Amino acid sequence: MNGKIVAQYNIACQAVLGEAAWKRLSSHWATVPEVRSISALLHQADNGLVPAFLADLALLEEACSSVENDREAIQTSVNQTTINPTLKIIELCWKNLTQFLGLNHRETGIHPIKASERILIWYNPHVQRVIARPATDEDLLILKMVVEKISSESIAAQGGLPIGAVDSALFRAVANGLVFTPPSRIKRNPTFFLDDSAMPKQYLSTPSFTLQWHITQVCDLSCKHCYDRSNRKTMALDQAIRVLDDLRAFCKNKYVTGAVSFTGGNPLLHPSFVTIYGAAVERGFTTAILGNPAPREQLEQLIAIQAPIFFQISLEGLQKHNDSIRGQGHFERSLAFLGLLKELKISSMVMLTLTSENIDQVLPLTKALLGKADVFHFNRLSMVGEGANLHLPDKQRFRDFLRSYLDATLTNPAMGIKDNLINIFLRDQGLAPFGGCTGFGCGAAFNFVTLLADGEVHACRKFPSPIGNIHQQTLTEIYDSRQADRYRSGSAACSSCTIRPVCGGCLASTYSHTLSIFEDRDPFCFAYDHSM
Repeated sequence: MNGKIVAQYNIACQAVLGEAAWKRLSSHWATVPEVRSISALLHQADNGLVPAFLADLALLEEACSSVENDREAIQTSVNQTTINPTLKIIELCWKNLTQFLGLNHRETGIHPIKASERILIWYNPHVQRVIARPATDEDLLILKMVVEKISSESIAAQGGLPIGAVDSALFRAVANGLVFTPPSRIKRNPTFFLDDSAMPKQYLSTPSFTLQWHITQVCDLSCKHCYDRSNRKTMALDQAIRVLDDLRAFCKNKYVTGAVSFTGGNPLLHPSFVTIYGAAVERGFTTAILGNPAPREQLEQLIAIQAPIFFQISLEGLQKHNDSIRGQGHFERSLAFLGLLKELKISSMVMLTLTSENIDQVLPLTKALLGKADVFHFNRLSMVGEGANLHLPDKQRFRDFLRSYLDATLTNPAMGIKDNLINIFLRDQGLAPFGGCTGFGCGAAFNFVTLLADGEVHACRKFPSPIGNIHQQTLTEIYDSRQADRYRSGSAACSSCTIRPVCGGCLASTYSHTLSIFEDRDPFCFAYDHSM
């Protein structure tokens, strides 16, 4: 018997038979001329000596070994959507055999069933191992779609499916390494972003894109730091649907997944919000809500469509200060709402706008929210709109606060880190960076844009940063415009900084201090303040 063949393919088969029986069979096979494979020999074996399913199990192991040997040929960088070249499809006469791989079947209680089963086997470069599992209808549909170059739209129309269901199935196949697509076309411009060897490459390209949609200006609050109380006309329903279709086309063109963060005003006060929310879900977008406390009935209506990945509300400090900013009783209503979100299993996020008046209340507030909110974040005040009447702390006070906040995160798991400048501390301590404000430092016009109720598109909502109008241009045209590129390139003062891909400061802060957002550094940046 060819010893190399036995050693290469027989792990699961030997586990089924046991060592003694396997040695007896190996001794018998040593007399068989022209050995081709264990599966072929098992097909010829006396069924009284081996289980009937063993030949199929050997065939499965051989296919897995063949795929393992083919892995070096994988080229994940492709120019068009394509099938993983290591994929093998085999037909077995027995079901449940994939569950024997790498397992002791006597401990699992799994039994083979005499029935045909189609098995997909491929090397997944994302997890660096061979995957073998029964083919699902979804798998076969996606494989047919890719091989025959059938569009998602055609598949959806033929099957009576939401287009998002087809897109999501393709995304799952890509995530599983079954299908390869071209890399994201949303990449940082190397002219302005150093390709520093110490900076993880993940921060130079984004796999996803978010539309932060201020769907209405209508709001049930009148906060003292509101960025915009202008009377903007709300889109008609058909216009809103066209926006979602345009977003899907943009994401498809850029090879990224899409998300919509609905906000306002209070997005739930839009007269067609539920319909628009459902249309976003139908197109396969991840959804989130940035709003105010809402009734249970509204949340249950959304959950019936698709639960948002998170619901964000705002608190501006402890009860007295918060209610002075957001209105009497808001603090208690917010705590009750956080309890409702927890009951409904919707992830909750609390956002605070940091000012000189509430900076000393942040850490006490995070302690009060422990166990009530899933995540807490803060953003620095942008002194535009009503926010021009409030104040930011001075630079030294802010730096001291950041250090205290970062220390406090070690004992409070709900405290998120978001301000880009925290990466200065991490760099100086020789620690790995975090993603910064948007996961990519300042993500203005990079991995997100802001759409206002009347169709204006801005690089960032926190300060005037117009880059186009969705009623006059496609999102692709807006994103690829010179105006958008200027915003995502950030300040020239940051271009030589090694942590630029995860920082870039805050353009809104720079704007608030009447500095040039394209030339000047964030006035709170302390990266070069060695004396502080």
